[in-house]
Amino acid sequence: MALLRALLRTARMARNTSRLAAGLPADEEVLLDAPDHRLGPALVAAARGEYVPAAELLATTRESAEWENRDRYAVRLAAFARSREEWLREWQAADPHDPDALLVKAELAVRRGWESPARVELLREVGPLIMSAAEGDPRDPVPWRIALDHARGTNVGHTEFEQLWTEAVRRSPHHYGCHVAALQYLSAAWYGSHSECFDFAEPAAQDALPGSLVQALPVRAAFAYLTEGGGPEVPRERLDAAADLAISVSAAYAASDPWPAEVRNLLTYVLVRLERWQDALEQLRLIGPYVTSFPWDRVSEDPLDQFLELRDGVRLEVASGLPLRDPVLDRHPWSGHGGRVPSVDH
Repeated sequence: MALLRALLRTARMARNTSRLAAGLPADEEVLLDAPDHRLGPALVAAARGEYVPAAELLATTRESAEWENRDRYAVRLAAFARSREEWLREWQAADPHDPDALLVKAELAVRRGWESPARVELLREVGPLIMSAAEGDPRDPVPWRIALDHARGTNVGHTEFEQLWTEAVRRSPHHYGCHVAALQYLSAAWYGSHSECFDFAEPAAQDALPGSLVQALPVRAAFAYLTEGGGPEVPRERLDAAADLAISVSAAYAASDPWPAEVRNLLTYVLVRLERWQDALEQLRLIGPYVTSFPWDRVSEDPLDQFLELRDGVRLEVASGLPLRDPVLDRHPWSGHGGRVPSVDH
């Protein structure tokens, strides 16, 4: 009987796996951390040594209070400046008090501090730079998100962290990056616990604006739980509820939309860990070509290759759970089946 089950499983995979590839881009079409249509030209210009397009882009986000875009763009521009710091120095030399250049410089300094063995000492030196960025535009929550990341790395206590959090949410109550920074501080890996993560993430998701990525915050708590040792304190039902909520957030956006790409990649990781193969396959279709380094860089030095391997693995798992002949797949090879498919003979 065991041999028969194994033979049937192999036959199902051989028949169904190729059909399950429908709706998924080819490996060579998948992009890692692809910039959107606004950031892309600024990065191309930066590669030529030109800072003006980046300065104009960040100025636009500041003037129109696009805080989520501003945060994402600042992170990407700081990553570029990490290997081309002369580009940022030229920008600052042209306008030493430019709040946008100060923001990129503060983000870069904090990221470098985090990567150093002397993390605490280096990060403490960065404090005045973050405050300068915050003073550049008192409305801007992004320097306060940087301050929250900085505080976690300098072993700041709960009281001081709460003061920074108050400053952040006073400027933008639903800012996704600030919520992620607070969740990281509360994680079991730092100054809290898995339960505290969920206790913070779930009410924040309920209070979030429609369409806000903060609604998917519980799935980040689930990710922390699954990657930081787990434990008995979070029941499976709470993990599934976090995944279900993130699925509903993902469904509010069009397929292959770069905006929710990181949430979709994170959700896919969680669904795979929960062995919800069919749901994971649907998210892979929604991700399309937009792969993000996080969360795959947490488990591999080659995040793109890790994603592609996982994508193949999810297809195999789904295929092995389908009948040898599936009339629905025969008619619509790219249509997903709702619900969860249990693992078979692992």
